[in-house]
Amino acid sequence: MAMDSYYSIAYLALFLPLVIVVYTLFPKKGRWAVLLGSSLIFFWCISGKLVIYLLASIVSIHYGGIWIALLGTHKDERIRLAAETQGGPTKKELRKIYQKKQMAVTAGIALFNVGLLLFLKYTPFFMGNINRLLAALKIPAALEIPAMAVPIGISFYALQAVSYIMDVYWGKIPAQGNICRLALYMCFFPRLIEGPICRFKEMDEQLFNGERIHFDNLVRGSQRIVFGMMKKLVVADRLNLFIKNVYENPGQYDGGVIAMGAVLYTCQLYMDFSGTMDIVLGTGEIFGIQLPENFRQPFFSKSISQFWQRWHITLGTWFKDYIFYPVSMLRPMKKLTSFGRKHVGNYYGPLLSGGCALFCVWLCNGLWHGSGWNYIFFGMYHFALIFGAQIFEPAAAKICKVLHIPRKSVAWGTVRIVRTAALVCVGEMFFRAHGLKAGLGMFVNMVTNFTFASVKDGSLFQIGMDKKDFLIVAVAVLIVFINSILKEKSIDPREWLGKRGLPVRWGLCYGLILFVIIFGAYGVGYVPLDPIYAGF
Repeated sequence: MAMDSYYSIAYLALFLPLVIVVYTLFPKKGRWAVLLGSSLIFFWCISGKLVIYLLASIVSIHYGGIWIALLGTHKDERIRLAAETQGGPTKKELRKIYQKKQMAVTAGIALFNVGLLLFLKYTPFFMGNINRLLAALKIPAALEIPAMAVPIGISFYALQAVSYIMDVYWGKIPAQGNICRLALYMCFFPRLIEGPICRFKEMDEQLFNGERIHFDNLVRGSQRIVFGMMKKLVVADRLNLFIKNVYENPGQYDGGVIAMGAVLYTCQLYMDFSGTMDIVLGTGEIFGIQLPENFRQPFFSKSISQFWQRWHITLGTWFKDYIFYPVSMLRPMKKLTSFGRKHVGNYYGPLLSGGCALFCVWLCNGLWHGSGWNYIFFGMYHFALIFGAQIFEPAAAKICKVLHIPRKSVAWGTVRIVRTAALVCVGEMFFRAHGLKAGLGMFVNMVTNFTFASVKDGSLFQIGMDKKDFLIVAVAVLIVFINSILKEKSIDPREWLGKRGLPVRWGLCYGLILFVIIFGAYGVGYVPLDPIYAGF
C-alpha cells in the first residue's frame, strides 16, 4: 500500500491515525519525538534514499547558525578587549570585520541549499539549452544530460533553510543549538510535500509544546481534511481527463475549447493546491499546531498584485522578505531611487528600483515553479502586469475621474474581479502548456478561432467529461464558492456550523463525506492526479 500523497489510503487510514494514537500515548515531553520520527518515516516512504538531501540541509543550517552565533560572541569579546587596551582595530572596524565573516557564512549556507536545488532540478534544463545553442551555432558537440532524481518537497524545504539562516544572520532569531528542533521544523510531515513555507520563529514552540489532542481540534481538523478531499477528488481529479486531452492535443480544438481548458485548469490548480493545504492545515490543527494559511479567497482579488497576496501567500511573503527587500536595499538601488526622485518625481522615482527588485522576484518565481521557458514567461507575464499597473495607476485614476467611474463601487469592483480572473487564466494556460511555443499557439488559437461550436454540437462533452461530470463539478465549485463568500465576510464556516443544532451539524458533515465517497473521481476510467505543486 503506497503512501505517495496526503490523499492515499495508506496516509489517511493508516499513517495519520497511527501517529495520532502514538502521539496521544506518549508523555508531553516526548511528543515532539513522535512528530520527528513520523516525519522522517513519511519522507522515507515518499522519497527513499533521497532523504539524504533533506538531512544535508538540516546539518548545514544547524552548524551554519552556530558558526554565525560564535562569530557574534567572538566579536563582542574582541570589542570588550579593545575597550580595555589601546591600539589595534577600533570597535567600528571589528564590527565590520565580523559582519563580513558572518555574511560569508550566511551566503555559503544559503548558496549550498539553493545550489542543491538548482543542481537537482535545473541541470537538465540548463544543459538542454546549451545543447540547443551549440546546435544553432553548428558546433559538433553535445552535453550528455543526466537523469536527475529530485526529492519531493525540496523547493519548499530549501526556502525554509534559507529563511532560517538569513534570520539568524539578521538577528531576528537566535541560533538553535538543538539539531532535533531544526529537523522537525524542516520536515514536519503535513507540510513537507507542498508547504506552506514556514518561518522558524512561528513554528518552533508549537512543534515542541507537545499539546494533547483536544476533541474540538480533532473534529475541526477532520472537517477541514474532508473539505480538502472534496476539492481534490471531486473537482481536480474529475477535471483531469478534459484538461489532459486539451493540453496534449491543442491543435484539435477550437478557441472556445482552449479557453474552457484554461479556465478549468485554473480551477483544477486551485482546487488541487488549496485542497492539499486544507489537509495540511487540518492535520496540523489536530495536533494543536497552527500552520500559516496559504490562500485567502484569491478569486475575489481586484488586481493581479492583490491576487498574489492571496494565492500561495507564504511563497509571496518569502520572496518579499528575502529577495524584494534585500535587492531594494542594495546601494545601487538606493542611488537609483534618489536619481529617479530628482528626475521623474516622488511617485515614479521609487518605481525604478522597485521595478528592478520586482523583476528579480518574478524571474525567481517563474523558475521556482519549474525548469522551462514557459515558467519563465509565466513569471515575466505577471511582472509586466503588476509593474505596468503601478506605472499606469495615476493615469487610470485620472481616466476614471474624467469618466465619472466610482472606483469603489460594487459594479466597478466586479469588473475588476472578472478582469483579474481572466488574466490569471491566461497566465495559467502558459503555465500548464507543454512548452512556451505550445502556449503561444494555444493563445493565438483562442483569440483568432474563438467559437461556441463545440457547445452547440455537443463535442465539448466528449473530451473526457460528460454533462454529469460538469454538473458534479459545478455543485462542488458552488460549495467552495459559498464557503469563500462566508470567509470573505469574516465568517468562519466551521464556527458557524459548530453553533448549529446536532442534526444540522452532523447532517452537513456526513453529507459532505458521502458526497466525496460517491462523486470522488476514482475507479475505472480515472487516473489519480498527482498533487500538482509537489512537482514544484
